Amino acid sequence: MLRTVICDLARLRLNPAAVCVTQVREKGHLSRPRLRNPYWFTRQQRSQTDDLVTGENRSFIKEVVHDTYGVPALIKGVQTYEQKQLIKTTEAPSTDAAPWTPNVRRCGLIARKIGQYPLWLKNGERVRTTLLQVVDNHVIKYIPPEEYRPAQRPKMPHLNRFGCVVVGAESTNPALLTKEYCGIFKDSGVMPTKNLARFIVSPQAALAPGTPLNVGHFRVGDFVDVRGKTVDHGFQGVVKRHGFKGMPASHGVTKTHRRPGNIGGGGEKGRVWPGTKMPGHMGNRWRIIKGLRIWRINTKYNVMWVQGSAVPGSTNGLVYIYDTILPLRRPKDAPPFPTLYETENEDVPEDIWYDQVHNFKDDTITYKPE
Repeated sequence: MLRTVICDLARLRLNPAAVCVTQVREKGHLSRPRLRNPYWFTRQQRSQTDDLVTGENRSFIKEVVHDTYGVPALIKGVQTYEQKQLIKTTEAPSTDAAPWTPNVRRCGLIARKIGQYPLWLKNGERVRTTLLQVVDNHVIKYIPPEEYRPAQRPKMPHLNRFGCVVVGAESTNPALLTKEYCGIFKDSGVMPTKNLARFIVSPQAALAPGTPLNVGHFRVGDFVDVRGKTVDHGFQGVVKRHGFKGMPASHGVTKTHRRPGNIGGGGEKGRVWPGTKMPGHMGNRWRIIKGLRIWRINTKYNVMWVQGSAVPGSTNGLVYIYDTILPLRRPKDAPPFPTLYETENEDVPEDIWYDQVHNFKDDTITYKPE
């Protein structure tokens, strides 16, 4: 009733300054999926045009790339380059660094979702897991708190206390990229990568440019949060998008078998209530699933088995792995801080299993001699 009176007074226009009715339109633009990067992003791939380059010049360019970044190699199951002659930080920091505390934010990892696989616990329980492969991660840049000023401020308190670590994944041929994009990696000692990600970290968890990041950054039994973009289904109806039952197939139903029906917008409301389940774009949104336990780790191929089969994204899609923010699932003791620095002479087991998971290499039936 009050809204009707206000609208009637607005139509009279007795005093424009006395009554001001603000209509909120295009409210759904905040939740729409982003189909392309903003225009202020540095363009990554250059236009592939015929530059009239001869075969000898192409071979010469390939030799220059191999002399600078090394020959192509298969490292931990990922096609990349050796990069032996580049400056990389593989040594652990000095002991004078600040120790780990439960409130410290560490860097995350970039991985690919490569499939699902079941595991069995020692009590016979079956666990559904998702395989995530860490793909050739290197630190590109560290931005200290006094210099970190993001264009889009994330929703977190006390942002001025944290820095930012830029991580790259999956090295690629720099001849396919633009000059501006390759300039990002100029002082990092790492060849250009296909994917970049920013992780907000504490100053004591800063990493030097060129530091390799492997699956040993996390431990078996720890809990992680995984962020990914859901599968893009396009425009879908309410049956597939929201799981509506629909109308009967017969008994007088005409052309309303999969329609939503009445949305209850009559009366004095006279509008569509925000949040009403209706047809629309399904998928292609960033989602985070929290508190996933790591059941198994393979150090040879940089693969981890995490709890559940609801990790967002399609197969071979990129995901980002963080330390969990759930208060009851945070680590009680110090994880590899700021990360795990592997050495060539270190003997690391190929498979690391959680103590409750059954290892298929172990015997399940034992016979005692009579």
